Order: sequence, then structure tokens, then C-alpha cells
Amino acid sequence: MTRDAAPPPPAVGGAGEPRLEVSVDGRRVLAVAGERVLDAVRRMSPAAAADLERRRAWVADDAGEPVGIHGALEGGERLWVRRGPADAAAGASRHVEPVERARVLALPKAELHVHLDGCLRLSTLLELAREQGVSLPARDEAGLTEYFAHRETGRSLVAYLTRFDTTLSVLQQAPALSRVAYELACDAMRENVRYLEVRFSPVLHRDRGLAMDQALEAVRSGLAQAEAEHGVRSGIIVCALRHLEPAVSEELAELCVDYKNRGVVGFDLAGPEANFPAKRHRHAFKVVLDHNINCTVHAGEAWGAASIHQAIHECGAHRIGHGTHLYEDRDLLDYVNDHRVPVEVCLLSNVQTGAVESLAAHPLRLYFDEGVRVTISTDSRLISQTTVTDELMRAHAALGFTWPEIKKLVLNGFKSAFLPYAERRALLQEVSAELERAA
Repeated sequence: MTRDAAPPPPAVGGAGEPRLEVSVDGRRVLAVAGERVLDAVRRMSPAAAADLERRRAWVADDAGEPVGIHGALEGGERLWVRRGPADAAAGASRHVEPVERARVLALPKAELHVHLDGCLRLSTLLELAREQGVSLPARDEAGLTEYFAHRETGRSLVAYLTRFDTTLSVLQQAPALSRVAYELACDAMRENVRYLEVRFSPVLHRDRGLAMDQALEAVRSGLAQAEAEHGVRSGIIVCALRHLEPAVSEELAELCVDYKNRGVVGFDLAGPEANFPAKRHRHAFKVVLDHNINCTVHAGEAWGAASIHQAIHECGAHRIGHGTHLYEDRDLLDYVNDHRVPVEVCLLSNVQTGAVESLAAHPLRLYFDEGVRVTISTDSRLISQTTVTDELMRAHAALGFTWPEIKKLVLNGFKSAFLPYAERRALLQEVSAELERAA
């Protein structure tokens, strides 16, 4: 099953009645001209319509502005059901107290979803390319900045992933991997990231003869140096890749097991999502789960909610990477919420890959209002040209997150860390006290 062909919208109206099409929570809905917003929502989800009538939810347009549920449809509307008291409808239009970037920068943070090969400094990329005789698409930082720039609409995950070919070209030697891991942790420390989970796929670093365990040791060494010098705690997540054969994933799973309690904290499945179902790699996940190792899966980014269902129920994922299309399956959303499955949200990346059309249309606000444990990460600091601070500021500017809500997002990151319970509890106590003081 793929998302290439969306199911047709349900038929509505009698013969000869003028019909129009709207979008509700990203799903096409057919309506009759002059029909109410509430009726269109009811056709998509009776439960959502009931929440609207009980004033437990409200409707927003693409810009986040409230829409009256008894207003007549004209066709072409893009509507979003926001859970929470109906008074929150004023939340889209009510004044949200501005939050200064310096305050967000100073907050302690955890980053759980960041790809090593997407986080090189431009100066390092240029220097490594010169040392290794690698040709780059540009000769200076300005040219590379332009190369890595993304239009904010109309992109795809596959297009986004092509940029990694450039960074991977200079990451085929152990010293380069150690350096980039060290610099990533240092860069994270500069925005007060206290805990960092760095993911990468050792299989992508073998072009010059490096063994997978050597690649992992190199990354481990760089992160350990950063922790020793700057106090940045970190762990490694080993990534399998959807488009490679399951046997490769199983090999990576064994490597993950070998390094349990030696720097590795989890296992992941990444790469192109459409047409590469996670269930093909279920045996690799069984290997990891049999050794009581945490798992996360990229799911619901370039494919629908069914991908998230596979990640949880076929692969045993403890967290979900992106989860952008979770809203498409209300029952699954409730399951994720009820079981406190964290969702690793990367706002700008989701726009750049085409998972959402705009920041204002991102379902983060919906998930947060529902009570889902959502966390904020960059995905790739260079490829997306962002930081955790930037992402939190986007949540504030585009989705109306208030200062207390930003602090809640931050706390969710620490709650969701792949750390032993006692260590996570101690870290949470420390961070909670800091957040309490950050009035």
C-alpha cells in the first residue's frame, strides 16, 4: 500500500445538486454547495463533529485563523480541527505574548532526531573535501548555502535525501566521522542541548574500505570527546535503511546489539518511505527487541498513517520519527496518545520534504492539544539549515505556542530520551527545576 493514490472522497448529495470539494485535516471531502463547515467535518469524522458541537474543539483555516462551524462552504477550503476548549478558537486570533529568541536559546534542551550526515559545518565540509580530493557542487560557503537551500513548498523526501550524497562523500574515513560527531555535539551545546541522540547508518560509510564497526567507533569517539570537554551527554542510534535488503538491516541490528551499553542507545529505520514498507525489516527489529534495546522508526512522513501502524505493531517502535500523517487515522492517534508513544517532530524538514504544505498546516498543534507526547528536533542541521531553537521559535510564530507550551515541548524531549529510567528521572528533575525558574 502506498500514498500515491488517495482513496476517493465519499459521495454526497443527490443528482443535479452542485458539489464542491474541501479539505478537512488534510483529507478530501465532497460537500454540497452551501453546506455548513460542521457537516463537512461530520462526513470526515463524526467524533470530531461531536467535539465541535460540545465545544471541545474548533476549526481553523490554513493560516490558523478560526472558522465558524455554521458558516457555508464555498469550495476549496482547507480546514483543520483543533482539539481543546472552543474558547481556544480565540487562541488563533487572540494575542500570543511574543517570546524572545534569547529566552528559548537559554532553555535546556534534548534533541532526539538528528542525522549525523546532515549536520556538517560548511567550513568542515569544504576542508574535508580539499583534504580528500572530493569534488563539491560549490567552492565556498556561500555557494554551498545556496545548494543546500530548499524551497518551502513542492519538495519531496526523495529530493531532500539527495543532498546527503554530498555530505556522505567526505564521511568515508574514521577521522572525518569523529570530527563531525564532535562538532555536532559542540554546536548543540552552544544552544544548551544537554542530551543528544545522534543517528547514522554505518553501512553508508564503507566506500573507502571502512568497516561498519570502525565507523561506529569513530562516531563514538567524537561524541565521547565532546562529553568529556563540554559535558554534552549523547547516545548513538543505529539506522537501518528501508530501500536496502532486509539482510543488511539484520547486520546493522547485530551491530546495534554488540554496542548496547557501549554508546548505542537505539535502533532506527530511515530512508525513502513510499513503496518500502517497514514490515520487510521486522526480523531486524526482532533481533534488537530480543536484546531489550529501544527502537524508533521514521514513519508517516512520506506515507500515510498505515506506515505508523506498521512501525508500532510490526516493528515494535517505542518512538515515531516525524509521524506527520498520524492524524489520518483517529484510532491510531488515540493509541499513540494512550500508550505515550513519543513523536519526534521536525517542523522545517517536514515542509522541505513536502510532508506538509506550510508550517501553519503542520499537525503539531493538533497533536499537542490532544496530549500526544511530541518532541522537537532539527532532523538535519545543515540540510535543513536549522537549530532546535529555530524549530521552537517556528512553533511559536506559526502555530501559536506560548512560553509555557514551549517549555512543555522541551520537557517532552527529556521524558522521551532513550535513557535508563534512573538516569532519565535524575535528568528530568534537574531540567524541571531549571524550567520552573525560567519564568
